[in-house]
Amino acid sequence: MQDNLAQDLEKIFAILKDSSLLIYQILKKNIGETTQSKNSTGDVQLQADVLADKILCEAFKGLECVKEICSEEQEQAIELHSNGIYKIAYDPLDGSSLMGANLSVGSIFGIYRGEFLPKNLVGAAYIIYGMVVGIGIASKLKKGVDYFVFNGESFELQKTLFLKEEGKLNAPGGTQRYWSKAHKNTIDDLFQKGYRLRYSGGMVPDLHHILIKGGGLFSYPSTSDVPKGKLRMLFEVFPFAFIFECAGGGAIDGKQRLLDLIPSHLHDTTPCFFGSNKEIEIVKR
Repeated sequence: MQDNLAQDLEKIFAILKDSSLLIYQILKKNIGETTQSKNSTGDVQLQADVLADKILCEAFKGLECVKEICSEEQEQAIELHSNGIYKIAYDPLDGSSLMGANLSVGSIFGIYRGEFLPKNLVGAAYIIYGMVVGIGIASKLKKGVDYFVFNGESFELQKTLFLKEEGKLNAPGGTQRYWSKAHKNTIDDLFQKGYRLRYSGGMVPDLHHILIKGGGLFSYPSTSDVPKGKLRMLFEVFPFAFIFECAGGGAIDGKQRLLDLIPSHLHDTTPCFFGSNKEIEIVKR
Protein backbone atom coordinates (compact mmCIF):
# COMPACT_ATOMS: atom_id res chain seq x y z
CA MET A 1 0.00 0.00 0.00
CA GLN A 2 2.77 2.43 0.88
CA ASP A 3 4.49 1.90 -2.47
CA ASN A 4 1.22 2.43 -4.35
CA LEU A 5 0.44 5.50 -2.28
CA ALA A 6 3.83 7.03 -3.03
CA GLN A 7 3.36 6.42 -6.75
CA ASP A 8 -0.19 7.75 -6.77
CA LEU A 9 0.73 10.90 -4.84
CA GLU A 10 3.63 11.50 -7.20
CA LYS A 11 1.21 11.38 -10.15
CA ILE A 12 -1.23 13.75 -8.44
CA PHE A 13 1.48 16.22 -7.43
CA ALA A 14 2.87 16.15 -10.98
CA ILE A 15 -0.58 17.12 -12.28
CA LEU A 16 -0.69 20.00 -9.79
CA LYS A 17 2.68 21.29 -10.95
CA ASP A 18 1.67 21.17 -14.61
CA SER A 19 -1.70 22.79 -13.90
CA SER A 20 -0.10 25.58 -11.88
CA LEU A 21 1.75 26.83 -14.95
CA LEU A 22 -1.47 26.93 -16.98
CA ILE A 23 -3.25 28.81 -14.20
CA TYR A 24 -0.33 31.23 -13.93
CA GLN A 25 -0.80 32.11 -17.59
CA ILE A 26 -4.47 32.83 -16.88
CA LEU A 27 -3.53 35.13 -14.00
CA LYS A 28 -1.23 37.15 -16.24
CA LYS A 29 -4.21 37.97 -18.46
CA ASN A 30 -6.77 38.71 -15.72
CA ILE A 31 -6.94 41.61 -13.26
CA GLY A 32 -9.91 40.47 -11.21
CA GLU A 33 -12.77 40.69 -13.70
CA THR A 34 -16.03 39.33 -12.31
CA THR A 35 -18.59 37.03 -13.93
CA GLN A 36 -22.37 37.15 -13.62
CA SER A 37 -22.42 34.05 -11.42
CA LYS A 38 -21.84 33.16 -7.78
CA ASN A 39 -20.34 30.02 -6.30
CA SER A 40 -22.12 27.66 -3.91
CA THR A 41 -21.51 29.87 -0.88
CA GLY A 42 -22.65 33.09 -2.50
CA ASP A 43 -19.30 34.60 -3.49
CA VAL A 44 -19.22 36.41 -6.82
CA GLN A 45 -17.05 34.35 -9.14
CA LEU A 46 -14.15 35.96 -10.93
CA GLN A 47 -13.23 34.89 -14.44
CA ALA A 48 -9.93 33.54 -13.14
CA ASP A 49 -11.79 31.40 -10.53
CA VAL A 50 -13.87 29.74 -13.23
CA LEU A 51 -10.95 29.22 -15.63
CA ALA A 52 -8.68 27.79 -12.93
CA ASP A 53 -11.43 25.40 -11.89
CA LYS A 54 -11.83 24.18 -15.49
CA ILE A 55 -8.08 23.61 -15.85
CA LEU A 56 -7.92 21.50 -12.70
CA CYS A 57 -11.08 19.55 -13.43
CA GLU A 58 -9.79 18.59 -16.87
CA ALA A 59 -6.39 17.68 -15.44
CA PHE A 60 -7.85 15.35 -12.80
CA LYS A 61 -9.90 13.56 -15.46
CA GLY A 62 -6.63 12.13 -16.74
CA LEU A 63 -5.87 10.38 -13.43
CA GLU A 64 -7.62 7.05 -13.12
CA CYS A 65 -6.69 6.80 -9.44
CA VAL A 66 -8.97 9.79 -8.68
CA LYS A 67 -12.51 8.70 -7.96
CA GLU A 68 -14.08 12.06 -7.21
CA ILE A 69 -13.28 15.77 -7.01
CA CYS A 70 -14.95 18.55 -5.12
CA SER A 71 -14.24 22.20 -5.86
CA GLU A 72 -15.12 25.28 -3.86
CA GLU A 73 -16.60 26.62 -7.10
CA GLN A 74 -19.02 23.67 -7.51
CA GLU A 75 -22.13 22.86 -5.49
CA GLN A 76 -21.69 19.08 -5.62
CA ALA A 77 -18.81 16.63 -5.92
CA ILE A 78 -18.03 15.29 -9.40
CA GLU A 79 -17.34 11.59 -9.97
CA LEU A 80 -14.50 10.95 -12.41
CA HIS A 81 -13.46 7.27 -12.23
CA SER A 82 -15.58 4.65 -10.50
CA ASN A 83 -12.51 2.49 -9.80
CA GLY A 84 -10.49 5.36 -8.33
CA ILE A 85 -9.51 5.36 -4.67
CA TYR A 86 -8.77 9.04 -3.97
CA LYS A 87 -11.03 12.03 -3.58
CA ILE A 88 -9.59 15.52 -4.02
CA ALA A 89 -11.13 18.65 -2.55
CA TYR A 90 -9.64 21.91 -3.75
CA ASP A 91 -9.95 25.67 -3.88
CA PRO A 92 -8.84 26.47 -7.43
CA LEU A 93 -7.99 30.09 -6.70
CA ASP A 94 -7.82 31.26 -3.10
CA GLY A 95 -7.63 35.02 -2.52
CA SER A 96 -8.59 35.92 -6.08
CA SER A 97 -10.07 39.22 -4.87
CA LEU A 98 -6.45 40.33 -4.36
CA MET A 99 -5.65 40.07 -8.05
CA GLY A 100 -6.57 43.67 -8.82
CA ALA A 101 -3.99 44.78 -6.24
CA ASN A 102 -1.32 42.56 -7.84
CA LEU A 103 -0.86 40.55 -4.64
CA SER A 104 -0.07 36.84 -4.41
CA VAL A 105 -2.91 34.33 -4.69
CA GLY A 106 -2.95 30.56 -4.49
CA SER A 107 -4.61 27.16 -4.85
CA ILE A 108 -5.23 24.58 -2.09
CA PHE A 109 -5.66 20.79 -2.34
CA GLY A 110 -6.61 18.01 0.06
CA ILE A 111 -6.12 14.40 -1.08
CA TYR A 112 -8.41 11.95 0.71
CA ARG A 113 -8.20 8.15 0.51
CA GLY A 114 -11.86 7.30 1.00
CA GLU A 115 -14.57 9.72 2.07
CA PHE A 116 -14.05 13.46 2.56
CA LEU A 117 -13.05 13.15 6.21
CA PRO A 118 -9.87 14.64 7.71
CA LYS A 119 -8.77 11.26 9.08
CA ASN A 120 -8.58 10.09 5.45
CA LEU A 121 -6.12 12.75 4.31
CA VAL A 122 -3.00 11.19 2.82
CA GLY A 123 -1.60 14.32 1.20
CA ALA A 124 -2.12 18.03 0.75
CA ALA A 125 -0.60 20.83 -1.26
CA TYR A 126 -0.80 24.53 -1.90
CA ILE A 127 0.36 26.57 -4.88
CA ILE A 128 1.40 30.19 -4.55
CA TYR A 129 1.40 32.48 -7.58
CA GLY A 130 3.65 35.45 -6.95
CA MET A 131 6.92 36.64 -8.45
CA VAL A 132 7.47 32.94 -9.12
CA VAL A 133 5.24 29.88 -8.95
CA GLY A 134 5.86 27.80 -5.83
CA ILE A 135 4.22 24.63 -4.54
CA GLY A 136 4.27 23.21 -1.02
CA ILE A 137 3.68 19.47 -0.78
CA ALA A 138 2.96 17.32 2.28
CA SER A 139 2.16 13.62 2.60
CA LYS A 140 1.65 11.07 5.36
CA LEU A 141 4.77 9.28 4.10
CA LYS A 142 7.29 11.81 5.46
CA LYS A 143 7.78 14.71 7.84
CA GLY A 144 8.13 18.28 6.66
CA VAL A 145 6.68 20.18 3.72
CA ASP A 146 8.65 20.07 0.48
CA TYR A 147 8.63 23.47 -1.21
CA PHE A 148 9.34 23.56 -4.94
CA VAL A 149 9.85 26.66 -7.11
CA PHE A 150 9.55 26.79 -10.90
CA ASN A 151 12.92 27.91 -12.26
CA GLY A 152 11.75 28.55 -15.81
CA GLU A 153 12.24 24.97 -16.95
CA SER A 154 11.16 22.68 -14.12
CA PHE A 155 10.13 22.62 -10.47
CA GLU A 156 13.19 22.55 -8.24
CA LEU A 157 13.11 21.63 -4.55
CA GLN A 158 14.06 24.80 -2.68
CA LYS A 159 13.82 23.48 0.86
CA THR A 160 11.83 21.28 3.22
CA LEU A 161 9.84 23.46 5.60
CA PHE A 162 9.62 22.87 9.34
CA LEU A 163 8.14 25.14 12.00
CA LYS A 164 10.09 26.18 15.07
CA GLU A 165 8.46 25.86 18.48
CA GLU A 166 7.83 29.62 18.46
CA GLY A 167 7.50 32.21 15.73
CA LYS A 168 7.20 35.98 15.41
CA LEU A 169 4.55 36.55 12.72
CA ASN A 170 0.92 37.35 13.46
CA ALA A 171 -1.75 37.11 10.74
CA PRO A 172 -5.16 37.91 12.30
CA GLY A 173 -8.20 37.48 10.03
CA GLY A 174 -11.79 38.57 10.42
CA THR A 175 -13.19 42.09 10.88
CA GLN A 176 -11.91 43.37 14.22
CA ARG A 177 -15.18 45.01 15.26
CA TYR A 178 -16.72 41.51 15.35
CA TRP A 179 -13.95 39.83 17.36
CA SER A 180 -14.67 38.52 20.85
CA LYS A 181 -12.96 40.32 23.72
CA ALA A 182 -10.91 37.20 24.49
CA HIS A 183 -9.63 36.94 20.93
CA LYS A 184 -8.79 40.65 20.78
CA ASN A 185 -6.83 40.34 24.04
CA THR A 186 -4.90 37.35 22.66
CA ILE A 187 -3.95 39.19 19.46
CA ASP A 188 -3.01 42.35 21.38
CA ASP A 189 -0.83 40.33 23.76
CA LEU A 190 1.07 38.81 20.84
CA PHE A 191 1.78 42.26 19.43
CA GLN A 192 2.94 43.44 22.85
CA LYS A 193 5.38 40.51 22.87
CA GLY A 194 6.91 41.74 19.62
CA TYR A 195 5.04 39.72 17.00
CA ARG A 196 4.98 41.37 13.57
CA LEU A 197 1.77 41.91 11.59
CA ARG A 198 1.83 39.98 8.31
CA TYR A 199 -1.66 39.77 6.82
CA SER A 200 -2.60 40.17 3.15
CA GLY A 201 -6.12 38.76 3.23
CA GLY A 202 -5.07 35.69 1.23
CA MET A 203 -4.92 32.39 3.10
CA VAL A 204 -2.23 30.85 0.90
CA PRO A 205 0.30 33.72 0.96
CA ASP A 206 -0.21 34.35 4.68
CA LEU A 207 0.17 30.71 5.72
CA HIS A 208 3.05 30.24 3.29
CA HIS A 209 4.78 33.24 4.87
CA ILE A 210 4.52 31.63 8.31
CA LEU A 211 5.82 28.31 6.96
CA ILE A 212 8.72 29.86 5.07
CA LYS A 213 9.74 32.00 8.07
CA GLY A 214 9.48 29.08 10.47
CA GLY A 215 6.63 30.11 12.74
CA GLY A 216 3.87 32.41 13.90
CA LEU A 217 0.09 32.41 14.10
CA PHE A 218 -2.68 32.67 11.50
CA SER A 219 -6.15 33.10 12.95
CA TYR A 220 -9.66 33.31 11.58
CA PRO A 221 -11.82 33.04 14.70
CA SER A 222 -15.50 32.74 15.36
CA THR A 223 -16.88 36.29 15.09
CA SER A 224 -20.24 37.81 15.90
CA ASP A 225 -21.05 38.19 12.19
CA VAL A 226 -19.67 34.76 11.15
CA PRO A 227 -19.91 32.55 14.27
CA LYS A 228 -19.00 29.36 12.38
CA GLY A 229 -15.98 30.95 10.74
CA LYS A 230 -15.51 31.89 7.10
CA LEU A 231 -13.00 29.34 5.80
CA ARG A 232 -14.19 26.03 4.38
CA MET A 233 -13.19 22.77 6.00
CA LEU A 234 -12.63 20.48 3.01
CA PHE A 235 -11.05 22.90 0.58
CA GLU A 236 -9.00 25.20 2.81
CA VAL A 237 -8.88 24.31 6.49
CA PHE A 238 -8.23 20.54 6.52
CA PRO A 239 -5.48 20.62 3.85
CA PHE A 240 -3.59 23.38 5.67
CA ALA A 241 -4.13 21.69 9.04
CA PHE A 242 -2.51 18.58 7.56
CA ILE A 243 0.33 20.68 6.12
CA PHE A 244 1.00 22.49 9.41
CA GLU A 245 1.05 19.25 11.39
CA CYS A 246 3.47 17.74 8.86
CA ALA A 247 5.66 20.81 9.41
CA GLY A 248 5.69 20.20 13.18
CA GLY A 249 3.08 22.80 14.13
CA GLY A 250 -0.56 22.71 15.13
CA ALA A 251 -4.02 23.60 13.86
CA ILE A 252 -7.12 24.01 16.04
CA ASP A 253 -10.59 25.59 15.94
CA GLY A 254 -9.80 27.43 19.16
CA LYS A 255 -9.79 24.38 21.39
CA GLN A 256 -10.15 21.22 19.31
CA ARG A 257 -7.74 19.79 16.74
CA LEU A 258 -9.04 20.70 13.30
CA LEU A 259 -8.34 17.25 11.88
CA ASP A 260 -10.71 15.76 14.48
CA LEU A 261 -13.71 17.73 13.18
CA ILE A 262 -16.44 15.99 11.18
CA PRO A 263 -18.08 18.04 8.42
CA SER A 264 -21.78 17.52 7.76
CA HIS A 265 -21.75 19.23 4.35
CA LEU A 266 -19.18 19.66 1.59
CA HIS A 267 -19.09 23.41 2.13
CA ASP A 268 -19.06 23.54 5.95
CA THR A 269 -16.89 26.24 7.54
CA THR A 270 -15.06 26.47 10.86
CA PRO A 271 -13.02 28.92 12.95
CA CYS A 272 -9.34 28.07 12.57
CA PHE A 273 -5.91 28.80 14.02
CA PHE A 274 -2.65 27.60 12.44
CA GLY A 275 0.79 28.07 13.90
CA SER A 276 3.83 26.98 15.82
CA ASN A 277 3.23 24.93 18.96
CA LYS A 278 3.75 27.82 21.38
CA GLU A 279 1.24 30.05 19.60
CA ILE A 280 -1.32 27.23 19.45
CA GLU A 281 -0.92 26.71 23.21
CA ILE A 282 -1.48 30.44 23.77
CA VAL A 283 -4.74 30.23 21.79
CA LYS A 284 -5.90 27.22 23.81
CA ARG A 285 -5.28 29.07 27.06
